[in-house]
Amino acid sequence: MPRVLRILNRLIIGGPALNATYLTKYMEPDFETRLVIGGKDDHEQDATHLTDQLGITPVVIPEMKRAIQPGQDRAAYKKIKAIIKEFKPDVVHTHAAKSGAIGRLAAAACKVPVIVHTFHGHVFHSYFGKVKSAAFINIERYLARKSSGIIAISDIQKNELSDIYKICPKEKINIIPLGLDLDKFGEDQDRKRIEFRKLYDIAEDEIAIGIIGRIVPVKNHGLFVAAAANVMQQTKKKVRFIIIGDGDMRGQMEDEFKVVGIDYAYYPQDKRHATAICISWQTKVDEVLAGLDIVALTSHNEGTPVSLIEAQAAKRALVSTNVGGVADVVLNGKSGFVTEPGNAVQFAKALVTLIESEETRQAFGIAGQQHVQKLYSYKRLVSDMSEYYYRLLADAKRS
Repeated sequence: MPRVLRILNRLIIGGPALNATYLTKYMEPDFETRLVIGGKDDHEQDATHLTDQLGITPVVIPEMKRAIQPGQDRAAYKKIKAIIKEFKPDVVHTHAAKSGAIGRLAAAACKVPVIVHTFHGHVFHSYFGKVKSAAFINIERYLARKSSGIIAISDIQKNELSDIYKICPKEKINIIPLGLDLDKFGEDQDRKRIEFRKLYDIAEDEIAIGIIGRIVPVKNHGLFVAAAANVMQQTKKKVRFIIIGDGDMRGQMEDEFKVVGIDYAYYPQDKRHATAICISWQTKVDEVLAGLDIVALTSHNEGTPVSLIEAQAAKRALVSTNVGGVADVVLNGKSGFVTEPGNAVQFAKALVTLIESEETRQAFGIAGQQHVQKLYSYKRLVSDMSEYYYRLLADAKRS
């Protein structure tokens, strides 16, 4: 049985954690997998409930964190090399940038037969300045030469990696979309909706628009606030704005709500019926989605946004900026509206269209659920990955 060492920089809520844990669990018994994770930042929401639910006990390397810290990174590199020498994997598969760098360098030094990296997103724009971004691009080009194969999670991302940023030739990149456990999002929705709305004081005649994710610069919650202000001027419907998540930009977002005159409350501390409420992190996203009517995404940059896949599985209509793999996930004009990045007027217009028409929301929800159930199941993910591993292992034996 081939052995796989799977390395994830931090186990926090989001697509990389879901991808890595599902692959660790469901590729058994064909592959023996060990999961290695790093340490999270204080403002990030821990996702150990995923490993607990799936019965996975990961190896934790606390020195492997998101930020570049040479001393800590060297310590993490040495620990991963020691794990490779003890476990003797046939495949080292890294997920996300930091673990991708440390893990691939360690695997190459230990002459692991197959080295694979998944780009869940990238940091080549909207994160850093030009000089730093260029440095990361050059590092990824070097690491790609150390890799047996690169995985992109969408067609758009593959084109970015090969044609725009020249990370490696197209032939070296294999597209394997995310795979998720989507069934729970369509189950028992009436009960979940009633309970969620009761918990957060959302009346049934109020249209709840939610945004899910870290409150950090790249997610651009400022656009959500600006669009909310536009919406309030264009509709007479009762509308609420629900922010699900937290992060170091929450204070700025709260100031922006104040500037545009929208009543806001941080609900964990101020439980009142405000027009906009932040309910912080939630682990039962299926219950959250059941309580919402529309799901928004305002990011500057994305890989394949899990929040939009899950929202469609829950039959929720979407409005998103056209970034990263969004256009691969959302059927524009059929399951949601895809708008130009940074355009608050266009974003608000799309929201108002959905606010004013329950029939459109329902039609979008049905189309979206059918779309994601076909393309984003974890069973498809496991099948695609197994086939890819076996192909790379066969190539390694011939070389």
